[in-house]
Amino acid sequence: MKILVIHGPNLNLLGSREPDVYGSTTLDEVNKGLELKAKANNIEFEVFQSNAEHEIVSKIQESMNAINYIIINPGALTHSSIAIRDALLGIDISFYEVHISNIFSREEFRHKSYFSDIASGVICGLGTQGYELALNHIIEINKD
Repeated sequence: MKILVIHGPNLNLLGSREPDVYGSTTLDEVNKGLELKAKANNIEFEVFQSNAEHEIVSKIQESMNAINYIIINPGALTHSSIAIRDALLGIDISFYEVHISNIFSREEFRHKSYFSDIASGVICGLGTQGYELALNHIIEINKD
C-alpha cells in the first residue's frame, strides 16, 4: 500500500505561521511522525507540498495507478479550487481531507469546501493530529 500526503499553500510555514491558529508543530515534524507510523505498518509513504495549484493538480494526476490513498490539506485552495476537485475525481483514489483549524469557526468564506462532499473522510479542528487520525483510519480499514 502507498499513501500520498499533499500539503497545500502556506503549510510550509507551519510552526511559525499564526501559532495561535495552527500550533507550533512544524511541517517537517508532522511528516516525520506520519512516516514513522507508516513504516511501522509497512506502508509506503510520500509527501508533497506546494504553494502552486497547478503543481498540486499535476501531482494528483501522477498518482493515478501509483497511489492507494491520499491525505490532503489543500489549505486556502479548499475554498476555491475546482481544478484540484476535478483532478481528485479524475483519478478515482480515496482521499481524506484534513484541516488543522476548524474551518467552520473561522471566516464565512472558509466554510465552503470543494472537496468534502467527495472525500472518504474529513477531519478539521484537531490540529496536526488530524493527519495521524486519517492515517490511522486508512490502516484500520485495511487490516486483514
